[in-house]
Amino acid sequence: MRNLLLLSALLASAPAFAQSGEAWQPPTLTNTRYDEDWSELADPANRTGHWTEDFKYVPLTGDGAVWLSTGGELRARVESFGNNLWGGADAPDDAYLWTRATPYVDLHADPVRAFVQPIAAYAVGVAPSAGPIDQTRTDLLQGFVEVATGPITVRGGRQMLSLGTERLVGTRYGPNVPLAFDGVRTDVAAGDTKVSVFYARPVQARLGTFDDRSSPAKALWGAYAASPTLDVYYLGYRNRAASFGGITAREERHSLGLRSHGASGEWRWNVEGVVQLGRFEDQRIRAWTLGSEVSRAFPRAPLKPRATMRFNVISGDRHKGGTLGTFNALFPKGKYFGELSPIGPTNIVNLHPSVSLTLRDDLTLGLAAMAYWRYSKGDGIYDIPGNLIRGPGEARSQFIGKEVEASLSWQVVPELELSTSLSAFSAGAYLRETGPARTITMLGLEANFRI
Repeated sequence: MRNLLLLSALLASAPAFAQSGEAWQPPTLTNTRYDEDWSELADPANRTGHWTEDFKYVPLTGDGAVWLSTGGELRARVESFGNNLWGGADAPDDAYLWTRATPYVDLHADPVRAFVQPIAAYAVGVAPSAGPIDQTRTDLLQGFVEVATGPITVRGGRQMLSLGTERLVGTRYGPNVPLAFDGVRTDVAAGDTKVSVFYARPVQARLGTFDDRSSPAKALWGAYAASPTLDVYYLGYRNRAASFGGITAREERHSLGLRSHGASGEWRWNVEGVVQLGRFEDQRIRAWTLGSEVSRAFPRAPLKPRATMRFNVISGDRHKGGTLGTFNALFPKGKYFGELSPIGPTNIVNLHPSVSLTLRDDLTLGLAAMAYWRYSKGDGIYDIPGNLIRGPGEARSQFIGKEVEASLSWQVVPELELSTSLSAFSAGAYLRETGPARTITMLGLEANFRI
């Protein structure tokens, strides 16, 4: 998705590139939106005449010292399930429509900035009923004030957070209602390294209008240092109403992470490891994960394929009492392993090869296969938010199942993308030993208009 959005921005500015190889490049359109810098459009030489430029830079004073940027997204998505949760869901055969609109206004009056982004998110047909990630009606998605002085930027208010590849803190962009936080964040730039220090509470989406509130039970704090090839971070997390093994109690968890990422020639890599320490009631927490992603492009081969191999190991609990080994992914990205992601990143071993093919410049086909095993026989499987969806029971097998997925994306014009996906998840021995074990199927259709 993000690569296609970058392609959109480049296509929109094509005439400028034709005039000069060093012409200004417009920023990539992001999920958070506030990290796009359109100030270079103040120079007429950087304008191409594309119709969106009139929205991206609007001077409010004659000298351009005060200006604003506007934009937004309109998204409609249909998802149709067969045998959801392997036939164990309240409505295993379900089809629904998600719609959302997220316009924004970004006001700049150096050194102060104000960013406001409302959301209108509605769902039709969700059975048995729509939940908070399906619809929040009309509410405030983001709204903050920021002050920048030299290399230091301080931001306070409601904001989405995207750290690294969103293994632990992400925007939850895939579902209909993204995740935001209420809090304070300070960024310090030092050369090509940025250090972010923050304290925030996740926003709990509710079904009414303008009723979303920050969580009274959960809090997140930490420091994240990001450089071009290496990220180092600490994340603190507290949940006063956590639940593990049928016990509800206070959880405090400390995550120490290291991420190596980069590119060399046609190769790309992203390897990340996390260790978690802390306490849950009277238990020590000792959990960990190691994830890897390596890919290689073949630009001179037919269809310009890029082959990717992902491998994840994520700890689970080995036995009740004493030490809790269940990894907590905190606030991970939505649709973690693909368009169909019934399993979240807890107590699993996951192998995930995939290939993307360029059918033509505006049309991309993705093919993926996934296999899942439980890391520990003493623990069950969880959804992406971290809720237990199938306990260990008396199962002896660790093989959860296998999945195949195909996706097709068409960049109709720079602002409009149409996509579809077809997925199937076949149950393995562990699921057959513990409950319903039918094959899940899912069809996804999406239209996304973004400026």
